[in-house]
Amino acid sequence: GAFAAYMDALRSLGHGVLWGGDLNCAHQAIDLARPRENDGKIGFHPLERAWLDGRVQDGWYDIFREKNPTATEVYSWWDVITRSRERNVGWRIDAWWGSDSVLSRLSEICYLGEQMGSDHCPILVELAL
Repeated sequence: GAFAAYMDALRSLGHGVLWGGDLNCAHQAIDLARPRENDGKIGFHPLERAWLDGRVQDGWYDIFREKNPTATEVYSWWDVITRSRERNVGWRIDAWWGSDSVLSRLSEICYLGEQMGSDHCPILVELAL
């Protein structure tokens, strides 16, 4: 779509590109506490995940997953109604994606799951510029 084309164009011009936020999609099974129960549902639907697969094929990196390929139980959203944050039954639906030049400058990325104030948590991203 238009968003992906625009990000690709910026990268083609030589810019380091970082994009992301609340994507409302857990890309891989490792990105949510209960993947089997949620397979095919909004937030873990094959069409949503395929769009992110396309970004990978286009040379974009989920910068957290690149630096933490096997990290489990790292989430950015928890259902308030079921108080799932208390049990860390969540979803990693907020993410930052970047070009290879951004990935090479990544010093730190972490999910601040203890920070309260929303049903989502902030993500700390530190780049060496």
